[in-house]
Amino acid sequence: MYYLLNIEKHNNGDYMKVILGYVSIPLTLNITSSKTITYTRFKEIDNGLDKINNIIIENLDSLLEIQKYNIKNNIHFYRLTSNLIPLATTEIEFDYIDKYKDKYREIGRIINKNNIRVDMHPGEYCVLNSTKKEVIENSFQILKYHYNIIDVLNIKNPKLVLHVGSSEFGKKNSLIRFINNYNKLDSKIQKMIIIENDDKVFNVKDVLSLCNVLDIPMVLDYHHYICNNEGDDIEDYLLDIFSTWKRTNLSPKVHFSSPKSKLKKDFRSHNDYINVDSFISFVEMCKKYTDELYIMIEAKMKDIALFNLVRELKYKTNYKFIDDTSFIVK
Repeated sequence: MYYLLNIEKHNNGDYMKVILGYVSIPLTLNITSSKTITYTRFKEIDNGLDKINNIIIENLDSLLEIQKYNIKNNIHFYRLTSNLIPLATTEIEFDYIDKYKDKYREIGRIINKNNIRVDMHPGEYCVLNSTKKEVIENSFQILKYHYNIIDVLNIKNPKLVLHVGSSEFGKKNSLIRFINNYNKLDSKIQKMIIIENDDKVFNVKDVLSLCNVLDIPMVLDYHHYICNNEGDDIEDYLLDIFSTWKRTNLSPKVHFSSPKSKLKKDFRSHNDYINVDSFISFVEMCKKYTDELYIMIEAKMKDIALFNLVRELKYKTNYKFIDDTSFIVK
């Protein structure tokens, strides 16, 4: 279960439970739940809606298999793809919910029965603080699409990870635009939103301040912090970041990745795998501030990178492993 957080009664760093997760596509399996079709291709063919229907069925069947894989491998934390339904946020109108409800329900039952924590991360076109009206309207549609998917799956305590977005006209104005447009969202969507610091503009201090204003959780992306900070020590902010999760019954989650290389042009990009020494240093620092931490591994090798990290941790540490992806840091 993932309802163990109690910062006010923290164990003072005696131990911390860590639960690892991965993003969307298990490379161990030769399947994807993100198969798509371009809008251009859709317009070119006569049976476009039939093609979309076939892709939806294939994606949902693959998503079911992925959850079975997750369960078999004791994976309790998973990011659902945003590309489950092709062309869902375009001007094409089609039913992507009711027609497939039985498949969604089966997937959702497996996720909930096995207490898999699931979130989603809308992509680069979801910019809630854009200065362009059409982008804002499209962002509302994207968020509604994500809500529809999570709602029909009946996921427990779902979260949508967002970046602040545009920095046009400066940070202060950009944060105000985010707040104003957030307040226009349906309350059910608002309840799902959590905000992540980014690697170029909105740093930990900016996002923590925004989350406190909106009374919503903050997601620390540690690699983004390394790329974008003002000389701040991240440890000075950990308790405040994790405390934003007290407003939910979820333990805090963070994102962890390693740079592709030390070269400036590649530093922001994700590596195939995780640097185990950096990871150990990070979790040792975090254990002072929370009893339980969910860590989303953002590496190009997906689940393979997760299990590679586990093998290295077993070799380099004395962490007590509970199962394949969960362990205790003392």
